[in-house]
Amino acid sequence: MGDMIKMLHSYWAYLVLIILVIAAINAIIKTFGDKEYSAKDFRLSLFTLIVSHIQLLIGILLYFTSPKFELWSELGGGVMGNSLARLYLVEHPFVNIIAVALITIGYSKHKKKLASNGKLKTIAIFYSIALLLFLSRIPWSIWLA
Repeated sequence: MGDMIKMLHSYWAYLVLIILVIAAINAIIKTFGDKEYSAKDFRLSLFTLIVSHIQLLIGILLYFTSPKFELWSELGGGVMGNSLARLYLVEHPFVNIIAVALITIGYSKHKKKLASNGKLKTIAIFYSIALLLFLSRIPWSIWLA
């Protein structure tokens, strides 16, 4: 079951990254192009929010069911001294939770804006920062292998 959750988490990450890239670039282009906020933009930002939250839930499930979680008891404070264990047990979860929180905050803030430019600018800023955070903590050596 753990391998299935890990596989789902890995493949769902592709979907999250693709949708997040599309949403962020769409918002950036429309912000600088002085385009109007549309129903398509709302659906895209909402879909990004939904898939990122699903990824977070899958990740939390994987975190607590993974054999890597046992490294906390084996290494104790030594987790921070082991770069791979630190990546999996601290950095990846912590930074990605922050990224999902930024997506949530950006989505919530954009709904309160009245002007199209304000809505798109909010999405562009928050979603782009979240994208950078996601990209910074992906275990690329494992993920692309």
